[in-house]
Amino acid sequence: MFVHTFRSLLLYLMMISGMSMTPACQHSQVSTPSESAPPNIVLIFTDDQGYQDLGCFGSPDIQTPNIDKLASEGVRFTQFYSAQGVCSASRAALLSGCYPNRIGIHGALFPNAKIGLNPAETTIAEMLKPLGYATAIYGKWHLGDHPKFNPTRHGFDEYFGIPFSNDMWPLHPQNEMFNFDPLPLMENDSVLRFLEDQSLATSWFTERAIQFIDKNKEQPFFLYMPHPMPHVPLYVSDKFAGKSERGLYGDVISEIDWSTGQIIKTLEKHGLRENTLIIFTSDNGPWLNYGEHSGSALPLREGKGTALEGGVRVPCVMNWPGKIPAGLIQKEPAMTIDILPTIASITQAALPEVRIDGMDILPLMTGMPDAKSPQEAYYFYYKTNELHAVMSENWKLYFPHEYRSLNGREGGKGGLPVPYDQNKMGQELYDLSADIKESNNVIEQHPDILERLMVLAEKARNDLGDKLTGRTGQGVREVGKIDL
Repeated sequence: MFVHTFRSLLLYLMMISGMSMTPACQHSQVSTPSESAPPNIVLIFTDDQGYQDLGCFGSPDIQTPNIDKLASEGVRFTQFYSAQGVCSASRAALLSGCYPNRIGIHGALFPNAKIGLNPAETTIAEMLKPLGYATAIYGKWHLGDHPKFNPTRHGFDEYFGIPFSNDMWPLHPQNEMFNFDPLPLMENDSVLRFLEDQSLATSWFTERAIQFIDKNKEQPFFLYMPHPMPHVPLYVSDKFAGKSERGLYGDVISEIDWSTGQIIKTLEKHGLRENTLIIFTSDNGPWLNYGEHSGSALPLREGKGTALEGGVRVPCVMNWPGKIPAGLIQKEPAMTIDILPTIASITQAALPEVRIDGMDILPLMTGMPDAKSPQEAYYFYYKTNELHAVMSENWKLYFPHEYRSLNGREGGKGGLPVPYDQNKMGQELYDLSADIKESNNVIEQHPDILERLMVLAEKARNDLGDKLTGRTGQGVREVGKIDL
């Protein structure tokens, strides 16, 4: 039986985390999961999708009715972050609950990389396996393509997808200088075939997801769908080609929305919808120099490959009927590192034995009165362990570094990029509550805020390191390595 009061939810949280109850308890309409019916988890993770690239996030020319419905019947996070503005690092953070540099993952891993996600790290899938969850990944892995780092070594029962980004193949124009093999389509440990035409990829992954739900409808499951799209090169099936006002990029997003709708229909068919948490978000901001084949981060500044808001603030929708109030808009900051501990809280799974960085955001998800972000600060690293920014509450402090920008120029056409400029940033402070575009540096007006954020940054440097200041972190762990 579900319980329906805030007091009961606090008792539940106390049981799993050792927290004590404070006198400030108030009632809520949110119910908690029962021990006999652990919830299913569906985690949809798109690639390079910008903050504005959903109807519910203000897109003027992309229609996403299925995802919009999830938002209208659930919660829309307006200040949700990827841990880094690039592929492999953002995926490592999502699955491990750690800042990617804590576990040695930086940037994007190339094919034949000698490193990957350390098998000693605990992923969401591994965390849920002892509870009897079936687990699957359909889509892009990108945490090491050596067999040692295969998703089936990280808690996933099934893997069908590609091991790295879909542009990491020899026929893509930017890769002429690299000796890449063709893009492999994997089935668990085996290469099914090599791909040049990826137009059916979204359909294939969706079909596998449906089959997985059909097969595991009698047990709890964790379905992870990291779509390779809308990362360039863009591909879409014939049924969506030319359907969007936004050109090929919009067609691709429309197909992802269709895929999401198919998963929802399958859950409903089996009566599983009310006991399934669906999370939809993106790995980082848009790859802006691809122009018409890129998404939009408006009204945010810059895009993928930066620690600025357009690079790391991403769309996020969560939906769980009866548990997450319909139409909730959550303005408190949260990050992908917080998803693992939140799923642990919901399912009563044991947290990883090693230290993680994420914290439980269930109160934010469910709209509890006066809920605040549980994190003292969020840290934004880029390149090889450079601390570019620290954010606490509505304040974001940047440290001197270089970042890429088009400086107002248009991006490329026809799937080809234009070169970025390299800009230099000084120490800059922005009040994100009043200046979402990060256009007004207020560092001179707030010396007290600057001092507080500098203290927080020093904590990060001591713990995680910082190449910009020559610091070695005391809390970092070994990345996974293959035996040479």
